[in-house]
Parts: sequence; C-alpha cells; structure tokens
Amino acid sequence: MADQAPLWISETDVVSVMDMTQAMAALEKGLSAEAAGRAQNMTKTHLRWGDGSTLHAIGASFAEDGFTGTKTWAHTKGGAAPLLVLFDAENGSLKAVIEAFALGQMRTAGVSGLATKLLAEEQAKDFAIIGSGKQALTQVAAILAVRPISQLRVYSRDEGRRKQFAYRVEQEFQIEVVVANSVAQAVDGVSIITLVTRATEPVIDAKMIRRGAHINAVGAIEPTRAEIDQGVLHRCTRIVVDNIPQAQKLSSELKEFLGSSEGEGWKKVQSLANSLAAKQARTDDDDLTLLKSLGMGISDLALGIEVYRRSVVNGLGQRLPERRRVEPRLSIHGR
Repeated sequence: MADQAPLWISETDVVSVMDMTQAMAALEKGLSAEAAGRAQNMTKTHLRWGDGSTLHAIGASFAEDGFTGTKTWAHTKGGAAPLLVLFDAENGSLKAVIEAFALGQMRTAGVSGLATKLLAEEQAKDFAIIGSGKQALTQVAAILAVRPISQLRVYSRDEGRRKQFAYRVEQEFQIEVVVANSVAQAVDGVSIITLVTRATEPVIDAKMIRRGAHINAVGAIEPTRAEIDQGVLHRCTRIVVDNIPQAQKLSSELKEFLGSSEGEGWKKVQSLANSLAAKQARTDDDDLTLLKSLGMGISDLALGIEVYRRSVVNGLGQRLPERRRVEPRLSIHGR
C-alpha cells in the first residue's frame, strides 16, 4: 500500500464498506488506543462568518498504525462537504482523501451508541430524540444497536419534518414511533434522550427528566449553541465527553457549569475513552448520566483508517494522479 498512489474514496464507497455496527467497533478500537496513549487528538478549531456559517478542523495521529490526518468542513446554509485527509505518519505522503459526510454521521452516532451502551439502564426500552435533521436517523440506529428499544418518541420544531422522520424510522427499524407535540412530552419518563439540534438556548430542563435517564447531547458543538440547562448538569452524577480540552474550549454549557478549565469543577468530567477502558458503567446510585459530544479527530480518524483499509482490500476508490514536486518560481517581479 505504501507505493500506491493515494485514493479518493467517495461517499458511496464509505457506506459500501462500513455499517453502524462496524463503525462502533472501529470507534471502540480507536478510543482504546487513545486510553492507552497510542493515539493523540488535535483539539478542534473553528471560525465563524456571515449569518452563522462556520469552518471546522479536527485531526489526530495514530502513529503506531502509520496514520495521521485531519477532517475539515465549512457548514453553511447551503450545506457542507466534509473531507477527511489521511497521511502516512512516517513520511507525510498522502494516503487518501475521503468524502466524509456519511463517515461523520456514523462517527457522531457511534460515539452516542458507545456512551449509551456504557451508561444507560441495561433494559431501557424507551428512547426520545429531539431533532430530526441529517444526523438523526443514524443516532436512532446506534441506540437501537445497544439497547432493546421498543418505542421511540420524536420531536423537532417543524411538524411536517418530524412526521416524515417518524415514518422513515418505522419503515427502517419496525419499531413504534410516537410523534410528540413538545420536548417535554417527548422526554417524559423515557430512559434515553438524544439531543441533535442546532439550538442556541437549552431545550431540556431538569424538571422534564426522570431519575436514571441517560442523555446524549451532540448538537451544540460550538460556543454559540446550547441544548441542556444548568439544572440538568446539577443532576448529572456522571459527565462524559469525547475530549476534555475540546469541551473546555467549545462547550458553553459545561464552561458555565464548571468554570475555568484550571478549576476543580472539571475533575467531575471523564473522557469517553477512559470511561470505556475502565468499564465505568452506570450504578444504582446514579441519577442522570450525560455524554457531551463535540466531535473529535481520534474518532474520525479511527473510522477513516478502517474505511481506507477496507477500500484497498475491496479495490474501491479512485487512484489520484501521481504527484510531482516542483520548485516555486522566485522572481520578485512575478515574471
């Protein structure tokens, strides 16, 4: 593989070589490498412009496996086209460029699935999802993969979209779906709650949620957004994040609750990688448990490396033209 030209791996290629179960296995392997010190994360950076558009960059290194890389995307009202770029960790050569929309959906949902597997009640049968956008269906798939869910409740602001989403879930997964008329109705009494919104103000408060529930908060990925109020955080007996330095930088909810990144409050927060490695599951003493996920380079690279390997084995992707290094023209007159 080292001597081959780099691959361009399309969205179609990605979904042909990886499903949700395989994505979660690759994520668990990557998080295990992080916990063992064999993978390093590059803290996410982003900037904003115009009417809420954002540019994002995350990355990681799996040096022992021979890979390093970044994922970047611009989120605009017109859409996004994320790309994951894999390099050889030894010589810096380009290994692959991967179209990463589906990969990102599986990454985000897979992290929710792993956290739910660890922290939700073992026999949880009811689940609420708030938000019905492009990330929502894979979030449902991930939770159904780890818990015996028999009923889903769904709420989003647009009544038509939430009804369409409910119909699609029923067709895809053959479970009962209840279309709720409010967030409070959706989350009342349920065991698992996933928030995947673009809200800028909290959408759930502590009074709505029963004791023993697990929450995946995955929509508020930059400081201008928020999904959970401070009362929810006060009730949380476990707070898990995909990456602590990233949460300290980007989560307005946690920064307000825990204070300065140098303060004692952050000692309450655990990384998902370390929690999985230590098998720190829910106990009877836990009230609410929370995954606060902001997206992490280690998770994206864990999936990207596996997609690349499977694509090579299956002869997928397009080989890019061989690169030839040239020296720049140095004329100071531009001639």
